[in-house]
Amino acid sequence: MGKRKFSGLEITLMVMFIMVLVVAVALIAVLATGEQSEDVVLPTVVTPECPNILLAERVDCFPEAGASEERCFERGCCWSPLGLSNVPWCFFSSNHGYTVVRKSQPSSTRLEAWLERKEAPSMFGADILELSFTAEMQTENRLRFKITDAKQTRFEVPHEHVQSQSSSPTGPLNYELELLDNPFGVRIRRASTKKVLFDTSMGPLVFADQYLQLSAKLASDNIYGLGEHVHQSFRHSVDWKTWPIFTRDAFPNGGTHNLYGHYPYFTCLEDESGKSFGVFLMNSNAMDVTLQPAPAVTYRTIGGVLDFYIMLGDTPEAIVQEFTMLVGRPTIPPYWSLGFQLSRWDYGSLEEVKKTVERNRAIGLPYDVQYTDIDYMENKKDFTYDMMNFKDLPQFADYMHEHGQKYIPILDPAISTKKLISGPYGPYDRGNRMKAWITESDGKTPLVGEVWPGETVFPDYTNQACIDWWIDEISMFHKEVKHDAIWIDMNEVASFVRGSNKGCADNTLNYPPFTPNILDKVLYSKTLCMDAKQAWGNHYDVHSLYGYSMVLATDKAVRQVFGGNRSFILTRSSFPGVGKYSGHWLGDNAANWNDIKFSITGMLEFNLFGVPYIGADICGFFDNTTEELCSRWMQVGAFYPFSRNHNAQGYKAQDPAAFGVNSTVVKTSKHYLEIRYTLLPYLYTLFYKAHVSGDTVVRPVMHEFYSDNATWTVDRQFLWGAHLLITPVLDAGVDTVKAYIPDAVWYNYETGERIKERKVHVDMYLPADKLGLHIRGGAILPTQRPAVTTTNSRRSPMGLIIALDDNNQASGELFWDDGDSRDTVSSGAYIHYQFKVLHGMLTMQVMHSGYVDPNDLVFENITILGVSTLPTNVTFTEGGVVSIVPESSIQYDIVKKVLYLRGLHLQLRKNYVVTWDESLSILQRFNCHPEDDAKETLCLARGCLWEPSDVPGIPWCYYPSDYGYAPVSVLETPSGWSFDILRNNKYPSPRTLSRDISTLRVEITYLTEHSLRFKIFDPVEKRYEVPVPLNLPSSPETDEAKRTYEVRVVHEPFGIRVVRKATGTIIWDSSVPGFTFSDQFIQISTRLPSKYIYGFGETEHSSFKHDLNWRTWGMFTKDQPPGNELNCYGVHPFYMGLETTAHAHGVLLLNSNAMDVTLQPTPAITYRTIGGILDFYMVMGPTPELVVQEYTAMIGRPVLPAYWSLGFQLCRYGYKNDQEIADLYKEMIANNIPYDVQYADIDYMERQVDFKLNPAFKGLPKVVQDMRKEGMRFIFILDPAISGNETGYPAYERGINENVFIRWPAEIGDGIVFGKVWPDYPNVIVNESLDWDTQVEYYRAYTAFPDFFQSRTAVWWHREIADFYANVMEFDGLWIDMNEPASFVHGTVWEKCLGPSVYDHPPYMPRLESKEQGLNHKTLCMNSQQVLPDGTAVKHYDVHNLYGWSHTKPTYDALQQVTGKRGIVVTRSTYPSSGQWAGHWLGDNSASWDQLYKSIIGMMEFSLFGISYTGADICGFFNKAEFEMCLRWMQLGAFYPYSRNHNGKGNPRQDPSAWNITFAEASRDVLNIRYTLLPYLYTLMYEAHTLGSTVVRPLLHEFVNDRVTWDIDKQFLWGPALLITPALGEGVTEVYGYLPDTRWYDYHTAKAMDVRGQFVNMHTPLNHINLHVRGGHILPWQKPENNTYYSRSNPLGLIVALDDSGKAEGSLFWDDGEGIDTVGKMSLLVGFKAVKNTLTNSIIHDTLLQGLTLGEVKVWGIGSLPITKVTMQTAGSQTPLTFNTTLTEELIIYVTEQWHPVHELFTITWTTGV
Repeated sequence: MGKRKFSGLEITLMVMFIMVLVVAVALIAVLATGEQSEDVVLPTVVTPECPNILLAERVDCFPEAGASEERCFERGCCWSPLGLSNVPWCFFSSNHGYTVVRKSQPSSTRLEAWLERKEAPSMFGADILELSFTAEMQTENRLRFKITDAKQTRFEVPHEHVQSQSSSPTGPLNYELELLDNPFGVRIRRASTKKVLFDTSMGPLVFADQYLQLSAKLASDNIYGLGEHVHQSFRHSVDWKTWPIFTRDAFPNGGTHNLYGHYPYFTCLEDESGKSFGVFLMNSNAMDVTLQPAPAVTYRTIGGVLDFYIMLGDTPEAIVQEFTMLVGRPTIPPYWSLGFQLSRWDYGSLEEVKKTVERNRAIGLPYDVQYTDIDYMENKKDFTYDMMNFKDLPQFADYMHEHGQKYIPILDPAISTKKLISGPYGPYDRGNRMKAWITESDGKTPLVGEVWPGETVFPDYTNQACIDWWIDEISMFHKEVKHDAIWIDMNEVASFVRGSNKGCADNTLNYPPFTPNILDKVLYSKTLCMDAKQAWGNHYDVHSLYGYSMVLATDKAVRQVFGGNRSFILTRSSFPGVGKYSGHWLGDNAANWNDIKFSITGMLEFNLFGVPYIGADICGFFDNTTEELCSRWMQVGAFYPFSRNHNAQGYKAQDPAAFGVNSTVVKTSKHYLEIRYTLLPYLYTLFYKAHVSGDTVVRPVMHEFYSDNATWTVDRQFLWGAHLLITPVLDAGVDTVKAYIPDAVWYNYETGERIKERKVHVDMYLPADKLGLHIRGGAILPTQRPAVTTTNSRRSPMGLIIALDDNNQASGELFWDDGDSRDTVSSGAYIHYQFKVLHGMLTMQVMHSGYVDPNDLVFENITILGVSTLPTNVTFTEGGVVSIVPESSIQYDIVKKVLYLRGLHLQLRKNYVVTWDESLSILQRFNCHPEDDAKETLCLARGCLWEPSDVPGIPWCYYPSDYGYAPVSVLETPSGWSFDILRNNKYPSPRTLSRDISTLRVEITYLTEHSLRFKIFDPVEKRYEVPVPLNLPSSPETDEAKRTYEVRVVHEPFGIRVVRKATGTIIWDSSVPGFTFSDQFIQISTRLPSKYIYGFGETEHSSFKHDLNWRTWGMFTKDQPPGNELNCYGVHPFYMGLETTAHAHGVLLLNSNAMDVTLQPTPAITYRTIGGILDFYMVMGPTPELVVQEYTAMIGRPVLPAYWSLGFQLCRYGYKNDQEIADLYKEMIANNIPYDVQYADIDYMERQVDFKLNPAFKGLPKVVQDMRKEGMRFIFILDPAISGNETGYPAYERGINENVFIRWPAEIGDGIVFGKVWPDYPNVIVNESLDWDTQVEYYRAYTAFPDFFQSRTAVWWHREIADFYANVMEFDGLWIDMNEPASFVHGTVWEKCLGPSVYDHPPYMPRLESKEQGLNHKTLCMNSQQVLPDGTAVKHYDVHNLYGWSHTKPTYDALQQVTGKRGIVVTRSTYPSSGQWAGHWLGDNSASWDQLYKSIIGMMEFSLFGISYTGADICGFFNKAEFEMCLRWMQLGAFYPYSRNHNGKGNPRQDPSAWNITFAEASRDVLNIRYTLLPYLYTLMYEAHTLGSTVVRPLLHEFVNDRVTWDIDKQFLWGPALLITPALGEGVTEVYGYLPDTRWYDYHTAKAMDVRGQFVNMHTPLNHINLHVRGGHILPWQKPENNTYYSRSNPLGLIVALDDSGKAEGSLFWDDGEGIDTVGKMSLLVGFKAVKNTLTNSIIHDTLLQGLTLGEVKVWGIGSLPITKVTMQTAGSQTPLTFNTTLTEELIIYVTEQWHPVHELFTITWTTGV
């Protein structure tokens, strides 16, 4: 008969009976005493509501010992005993917890709630009834939530790195937070999958004064982390395991007890996708963490608050990066600390230490560091040494340094209270005086315990006085005993007596209501009383922070003692964030096989914790080791990041040499330490990655291969980084290991052979002297020839090991600095290489070069694993020079498939390309069949080579190496070269329709010291040459010494090499195969000095730096809206190239025929043009800005626009009538939005006919007149095409009479070449519902195209414009469009072109939009005839790309002659030199987000092209604009030089007044900033006009030595001083922007930024754009008004942004803003200069009849000293000025009331009280 079971009802009744009984007893007691104490709280009577839940989800309600049914019911919990002892019998009912009574959301990233405790019995008393809950969405991947007392402040961890939220996420959140109200709970989901990651609803929140509990169900049971303990497996068991966390001096012997560090952090891998999350509880109190099968976690902590950080990532590695971003990225240890290290406790004497050193030196052991433990001290007292046994210790460091080695002593925190043998103990006495010690609970009496020296006191490192004392003691000791780093121990904090020598008081701190399952179950066991006092609080709260605070104090001491040297700290006790300053060892292990195993899990966990400098005591600390164990441990220890052999007092020596010179220990130690030292550059680079990105160094296999669930439990193997797999032997008597080979290509490190196995367990044979070491395919590991110390190895040659992957690719990197200096990353004093192998080509690219190694290091050996065949040719290229590697340096192992390149001399800090056969046949190919239909037969018929490749972009048909021309009779003269070249006629003509020209003339002219020209042409038959005049010197530069370049002529194949003298860099090298010169196909290729190429246009590019992955860009002017790889409106065959030395050059091909350019990764460019000649111009810079200045000196400086044209402008295609324009103007005025220019598009014309006014716009002249009276300006559009179907249309009739239109040549037609564009036939009603082609056919009139090359056409054009201005409507500027020229039919009205078809469909068709339809697609027939100014008749085929160019100057001249003012012309089609007369907009873009950043790229490219006045249609032309996008575009567009909002017909209005008040206000605010800075912008335009400098300036132009800027194209500068960082994406509220390495000020706050030379998250709410002013510059400004007519009347202000030395300079150009040719005539140019506390002006030029007065001067960066006086010195007088200062160190000086003219000298001085 079994035991009787009670029913649920019976249990409930019994519980109720017990509770009633308790209440009754309490009432009787109250009645008996006759009074009711206020302190008596009557127990709550609660009937437990016991949920029906899975056993795995029970949350323990009785975590301490002694659970019983009765005691369980007293807590209002559920009792259900089971045979399984680990499952809670007493578990929470539904009665417990809290409810949400109120919540609010102050912002989109912050949630607040107030919680009240539910009626339920207390577990441990002192429950807090009201709590506050705060959730912060700190980043896209990190959520913080905190629960604390709503009324009283509680202890919170004062973390050095973790700060409160200061910015909002930059993009959409990757998590979702759900707040549950009743009961309170938090549920966190992954946004993308909706998977619940962390759900606290499975158990109640408990929050009492000394007991806080929270449980959460987790997304998976793949849990890693928590510490510090010995975990026997890396992945946690969730079988009801409880892990106590509380720092403790205990042995890591495999138990579950708490150890030295405090880490309430874990990572959870969700599934095979790799998606993971991390959970960190920022709480330093003693706690338990229980893991249960749900899977779930329960935290029980006895103080503080619940402060959780939940981090999400797509991989486990990303979680470590997120965690270290939160707590602090790891330090980079000094290079020498990565060497092998020796130590032991109790050498006994310095002589014994030296014997140990000498015997290990004698065996040639790689060995860098020697330690001494506490036995070096006098009676184990800190800051002393044993005067007998260690009497020569002060000289020991020198003894080590003589051999390139280092010395490190130990320091414990505990300080003896006893005197020294010789007298007083200074450290103790000085500490007393400074009150440096932890005190008893009275806050005064030092707490006394006992450690190694006997009776001790304990420094309070949270007390500044103690920190100062500690720094002083270490400084004094270092002066006495030199050492190189500091090892700190016993800092848990440890004491050998319980609490103190007086014991501990009986109170709730020393004996809390609940004690976690810590070792000894007493909080003060082997440490201090919990009621001891520290500056940060009770020791109860800060105990686990003791080691952390000691590290922070020691770091300050290290910085003072070692100064600029990095040194390092090694600590035993730690807390999250300690890795920012220190390394850690895994404590006092023992010489057994368990502890060697456990060391791997420990290392993996500390890499999760952000402490990658980690290792265990090699060979074991306690107990005698064995030779087998020590051999195996030395093998694996050679791959500990912190590699130290250390053992304890009383045990036999275990340094390698102690085993004998011929021992296995010595042999295997030397072997693997030599491998370690070989790979130290790789290991050091991993620490760099940890420091900058948070990557792990020792990496779990699971982090790299998370999709393979077999890796989730791998913890007997580990990786160095991503690429080196270490498989040690960890058991006795074993030579075969069960190892897992992940799914990748792997090579045996020691043999170089590729292994066959992957994604499988193998039995790996590892005899006594071997461990498993494998390189992952795809790796490039930097190496260095090893030596016995890093001091010596760092002088040795370097190398690379390349392991090819499945695709024969590999990549890697190298970080290199001096290895010892502090903060080299932030100071930039380092070298950073990126290595990449693709298609048999190794690219060694220097990404940063801020350090020069004194040892002249070279890459000597390169080993390539997995090379399938012996290459016949190996080359390396540097600076454009190709060198062949001699056969003697090439070795190939045909069995192992390993290629060895030996004896190379590739210098560190230089870029190289190393190629072997595969790359020579692929990346060095130049396409012989660029047409689409390449076939082997066609290829061979051209005499070319055919070899298919599966690599995208690689040409299958390519030129043989001698294809091209060869020079004859080469002769150099002082001014250049002139010679002929002959075609290699052994190859057939590739295009029968295009006659090859066998003899060509080459002329090379040294134009100036920094420019040259080379021209290749037919010397027999004159060919078309571009009629665009250039500004060339009257005589060449004949002085060779002055020239910055050298020209070399290469003979076979012919090519020209241009070398920069200063660096030896070859910047042009056309001696490559494929040079072709035929009648309608010319091709020339050149190698490039680097892959950094900018320019070529006009085409939409998705990055400013060109993609060289076989990209081809066509150039042919076309009415084509911007699109991917589509040729657009202009042609600019100009590029700027950056060299690896950060020099820049520019190259122009002056050719106006249709062409394309191919950019390939060689790196090289191939030009293909279908006519004309080759006429190249090169400018040498050497800076990017000088390249543009030299280029514009040649093609013509940019136009100086009228001042008003820098104001904001509005336009729309689709205004219905003039009233709509008038109403818009009124709305803009009503909204106070600055606005200067109104446009009318073609709808103002009658039927889109030029010079005819639409009746619907008959009132427009009056509207324009009224607007102009109020300071506004008006621009209207003119297209070139003239309607030919009108009656009484003067423009056409006069054009016919004066023969201005493009015609057929007489021999084929002699009539006008008619097209169709916008003009409609007379008397038609257009049905816009018809398709476009039908509308064109039915309604569009014939149009004739003026030939603007002819002077008579310019006269005709001027007259038509003048008539319109005089008789119809006045205007201020002209907008010319459709001048590619565009036509809506192909060639002619009848779409049939006369003459030879070879011009409309040439033998080679460049890569153009609709190329299959011919060159005449959407334009004129190519046989149309135009006549150059000199009377030469040319085909439109040759000059098509010049049509817009030829249209521009006549328009510019007519505008100025008609209006008498400067005005502005805006043109769509451009060619080099168009910028002399016009600005340009980027065409008919679309309302889409990508167009924002692409507009920045477009503007920067047109800056290179010499067209400064540029911008894009703000908010987009096509399609409907969206609110957020349009607002962000308005912010960006406010900083376009040409700032116009323009949209297309059929779309809603998108002007700033069209949305709502929010939009209008934001637009007004940002335009007010623009108008404020217009004097600065106008001055930049003046500098562009006179000097050729850029206005919209790429960052690389100012910071070319910072290679980060070479890739930046989502930020830009106005000139040198204003950095614009716009928001360019949907939903973005934080922008990741770069601040180059100089001082910057936030424009909005005037506050100096505290970062430089790095990317920073910039807070960017919807109404904000990030603007930064560069220190060292002075920006002129004026108060903004509704338009520039009014703003120009305001006084001139100055922003004086001081640099680090207190200096700044700037200038102002000023004139009437609209006069013609005012520069140098009717203008003012004034300079401003600030030095320290004085601002002066200087008059550079002054011919202005009226001037500005000086207004408000803002000086930024004045410092923290108060300003007491500001004075202004003018001619003969000194005047005090009123001023104000702000908290951001801004001085505002009010000068307006002085009415001082800017063109008169002044000096303003400000002084401080000091």
